[in-house]
Amino acid sequence: MEKLLIEKTKTTPLINFDPEKNELSIDGESYPENTYDFYHPVFEWLNEYFSNIDENQKVVLNIDLIYFNSSSSKILLDIFDMFEDKAENRNGEIVVNWYYDEENEAAIEYGEEFKEDLEYVKFNLVKK
Repeated sequence: MEKLLIEKTKTTPLINFDPEKNELSIDGESYPENTYDFYHPVFEWLNEYFSNIDENQKVVLNIDLIYFNSSSSKILLDIFDMFEDKAENRNGEIVVNWYYDEENEAAIEYGEEFKEDLEYVKFNLVKK
């Protein structure tokens, strides 16, 4: 499976999904003009990825978003829901590392809220 790499812009994050390392990263700011269009290839890639990996494989998602708008927040919820569904039916651990700056109270609050919604995904709040 090919790596998914979408370069960072002023309004979109770096998307770097490496299937060999089973490590997925979203880094930067997320307020694209059309959030659905920007993230559509991410969901396509994730669907293929999860259908092709070993169920015992550990998967790590690193999220380091300085800022994201409400439509990006909805996308993150959709990604977490997908991971939660996969984690419930797998032997391998799925881990989300939510990176935040301690001065960014909104990032901390969002991370705590996302964490509360997940039962099967291990969600870590990681101070930068």
